[in-house]
Amino acid sequence: MKEKVLNILLIEDDEVDVMNVKRAFKKGNILNPLYIAKNGLEALALLRGESNSSPSIPAYRRLILLDLNMPRMNGLEFLEVLRKDPDLKTIPVVVLTTSDEDRDRVEAYNYNVAGYILKPVNFSNFKETMITLNHYWTLSEML
Repeated sequence: MKEKVLNILLIEDDEVDVMNVKRAFKKGNILNPLYIAKNGLEALALLRGESNSSPSIPAYRRLILLDLNMPRMNGLEFLEVLRKDPDLKTIPVVVLTTSDEDRDRVEAYNYNVAGYILKPVNFSNFKETMITLNHYWTLSEML
């Protein structure tokens, strides 16, 4: 079953949202490893194995959950760099954000995101969103 492990990178600066994702994983019995980065720069270091403080993410079966509104390097800036990097450009990205702005959605899809999901307001809906997302990507045939 190791080949079906999904290495999930959550790029999120809001500690409450990070806690909600962790809680949703626990309540939803999602056992895939979850890596956390607080901004795009930190995420790139993790993906490239350049982080001294955190373990690097295995180079197979990766999925990125990306917030758009972050300090230092926001989600759209991160996507621009990610898609230009030959070693990282094929990693699927799902935007998980509070931004309901059409321009953010259009720009994210211009960077070939796999999905754009508005963060549900209540935890029950958030948990179900995480379970559904995990189920889909666990079944998906990824590299």
